[in-house]
Amino acid sequence: MALFSPSLLDRMRRSPAWADGRFVNRIETPLQMRPSWDTMRKFLFDGDKRTPPGPLPSVALDPKVLSGPVHDGVRVTWLGHSTSLVEIAGRRVLIDPVWSERASPTEFAGPKRFQPVPIAIEAVPIPDFVLVSHDHYDHLDVDAITTLARRGARFVTALGVGARFERWGVDPSRITELDWWQEHTAAPGLTVRAMPARHFSGRSINDRDKTLWASWAIEAGGQRVFFGGDGGMDADCFTEIGERAGPFDLTMLEVGAYDQAWASIHLGPENAAKAQKLLKGKLLLPVHWGTFDLALHAWDAPAEELLVHAQREGIALALPRLGESVIVGERVPTSAWWRAIAADRTQSEARLQRGMQ
Repeated sequence: MALFSPSLLDRMRRSPAWADGRFVNRIETPLQMRPSWDTMRKFLFDGDKRTPPGPLPSVALDPKVLSGPVHDGVRVTWLGHSTSLVEIAGRRVLIDPVWSERASPTEFAGPKRFQPVPIAIEAVPIPDFVLVSHDHYDHLDVDAITTLARRGARFVTALGVGARFERWGVDPSRITELDWWQEHTAAPGLTVRAMPARHFSGRSINDRDKTLWASWAIEAGGQRVFFGGDGGMDADCFTEIGERAGPFDLTMLEVGAYDQAWASIHLGPENAAKAQKLLKGKLLLPVHWGTFDLALHAWDAPAEELLVHAQREGIALALPRLGESVIVGERVPTSAWWRAIAADRTQSEARLQRGMQ
């Protein structure tokens, strides 16, 4: 069965991002480089650094997030990786819901979650819409989508991705697909807008770039949140987004899963700091880290490096623990909580060594 209906395929072909049978980036975007010795060294010898030495600190979700009135400002609850529950001006948006143990097409192999999501998906309040940035496994989880669909959720995603939802049994009337720069009024006073990103798509070797990827702006009540999805640095693109849709009260930018070998498709900490300035972002909440082993860097390197660049650039950061909420202008956690895990391990090793003497 063809993935795309004739009408959807016609719409995809009319997209400015479509060329020669697939979607393309606005600028040349090589996906791979020849591995350097440093990359090979990290792969061969630094495996123990890529996962936390102990459980990550997490907090029980604020009962107000689950059952209280929706926040009338901007409140974002980080659930791990890019999965986040956004409250903005009395509306809810669930972003990139991934609850599976592995970010993988199989249940027995592939990147494994460091620890469970701090809340069951059945306990998440049904939002005004569920936003799915693109179709990679660490952003699009079939079980999460079908569970949310059974609970009556509506979905907004990039052009072509909704066809996957339909194949999984989601009612087409509950799916909205957007091309770059298109917007959708998801509820009275709540607007979501798809914007360019420098990335790629696909869930197998046969469907590379057959669906679109995007970054996203959410606006309600005069407040704005930006979610970058996945994507490498494109200064002109970020500048244009900032001018056309900013400034943003809060931005959510990916800082993990970076390496020189794929610098064109992931930001990493340094470029996230640069993008924040171009986007006219006021507060940066780093995402896409601390959940899966998707790269060769140490598991906590994204956060540590971001601290350095943020201080250098004068960027305000929000650094929530799993399950913790950020409230713009009211409650912004800023402690380097991940350092306690390494400290605990060092202390445990010291106690063990003393016991052997």
